[in-house]
Amino acid sequence: KIQEVVSGECQFGLIPEEHWSYPDFINQTLAAEAREDMANRRVIYGGSESYRHMCRYESGFFFRHPLMDQYKWYWRVEPGVKFACEIDYDPFLFMERNNKKYGFTVSIKEYIETIPTLWNTTMQFMDKHRDLIPATNMMEFVTNKDGDYNRCHFWSNFEIASLDFMRSDQYLAYFDYLDRAGGFFYERWGDAPVHSLGVSMFLNKNEVHWFEDIGYYHGPLWNCPKNEMNRNKKCWCLGDQSTEVKYKAWSCTLDFVELTNP
Repeated sequence: KIQEVVSGECQFGLIPEEHWSYPDFINQTLAAEAREDMANRRVIYGGSESYRHMCRYESGFFFRHPLMDQYKWYWRVEPGVKFACEIDYDPFLFMERNNKKYGFTVSIKEYIETIPTLWNTTMQFMDKHRDLIPATNMMEFVTNKDGDYNRCHFWSNFEIASLDFMRSDQYLAYFDYLDRAGGFFYERWGDAPVHSLGVSMFLNKNEVHWFEDIGYYHGPLWNCPKNEMNRNKKCWCLGDQSTEVKYKAWSCTLDFVELTNP
C-alpha cells in the first residue's frame, strides 16, 4: 500500500537483533526493576521495555542499517502524523545547498523523570573528550544562563538530517559513552534529548534549521506557519495552535531562534 502512494522506490528491512536487544553489559534484573519503579510512579512510557529498545535504536543504530548505506540524508516520518502545508521545494536540496545538517519542526522540554542522569553523563563525556567539541557549538540552547540543563530538545519524531553527521566519529563516541552508562535501560533516555545534546555539542546554529514553513502535527503538538499570506496559500493549520505560541512556556523553539550565530 505504501508503494502505491509514493513516487519513488520503497524498501523494507528487518532490524538486526543486536540493534534491538540487551547488550551484555546491561543487568536485565536492574533494568526490570527500573521499569517497575517508573511504572509505579506513572512516568510516561516508564514501564515499557519496547519503548526503551526503540529509543536506543533511534539514538545509535538506525543509520547503521544496511539499507541506509546508500543515503546521505534522512527524513523521519512516524505513523499518524499530519502534514498541513504544501511542500513545494526539496528539503534535502535546501539542507545541502545551505550547509544545514539537522532540521526540526517542534522543540520542547523533556520530562526530567525520564533522564535524571543524562545531563551529568553528558558533562562527563564532554570533560573526557574536549578535543571533539568545537568552540562554535550550540550548548547555549540546552543550558540556562547559570549553565544548568534546561531540558530543551528537538522533537525527533520529525527530523530531516545528515546521515554523515549521525555516522561521524564525534556522535558515535557520544552514543557509545551513553550506551555504556546504561541509561537507556536503567532510566528511560529518549532519542530526542540524545540527538539534541549531540547536535548542540557538535554543530553550530547555522547548521541547524527550523522548518517553520512545514505544517506538522504529532499528537498533541503542532508546528504551523504564522504568516497569514503564506498559510492561506499553502496550509490548512492555524498559526495560533503552533507549539511555540500555544504552549510557549513548554516550547524551546524561540530560544533556538534567539541564539546568536557563530
